[in-house]
Amino acid sequence: MDTKKQGQSFIRQNGEGERRWFYGGGVHTWLAKAEETGGAFLINRDDMERGKVTPMHIHPETDETLFVLSGEILMNIDGAERPVAAGGLAVALRGVPHAFKALAEDTSILCFQTPGNAQGFYLGASIPMDAPDAGVVDFDKVMESGRLNGGIEIVGPPPFD
Repeated sequence: MDTKKQGQSFIRQNGEGERRWFYGGGVHTWLAKAEETGGAFLINRDDMERGKVTPMHIHPETDETLFVLSGEILMNIDGAERPVAAGGLAVALRGVPHAFKALAEDTSILCFQTPGNAQGFYLGASIPMDAPDAGVVDFDKVMESGRLNGGIEIVGPPPFD
């Protein structure tokens, strides 16, 4: 069996996984990469400060599920806004416009994407935590990664007041 094509079973403990500064704000910890799952899905943890926002965007070929571990987000899915507190879940199916805003300090979410075909976007829009400009928010780099790597289309500014 070709495990690179099929993926492989694995265990990742708390605190394990590559940590990267995401230019949209926040720290991504990679819990399952596409190459580990045979492309079936990817999972990252996103640790954010209050006020982090995403622009309105779609994932053309990927379903995105956000599970709130701590804190609270305001989720906008196709124009409808609802708060999602710790223990809550938001699902944005492929092609549906969505955005979120971190409403509390120390907000953490698990981001599940199926299939794992948007990984190139996230890796292209992030850098290792020890890189010189880690901590700098730069939406131009986020948009450039989307243009170069696919996986996301920005369809508008953040919809939040």
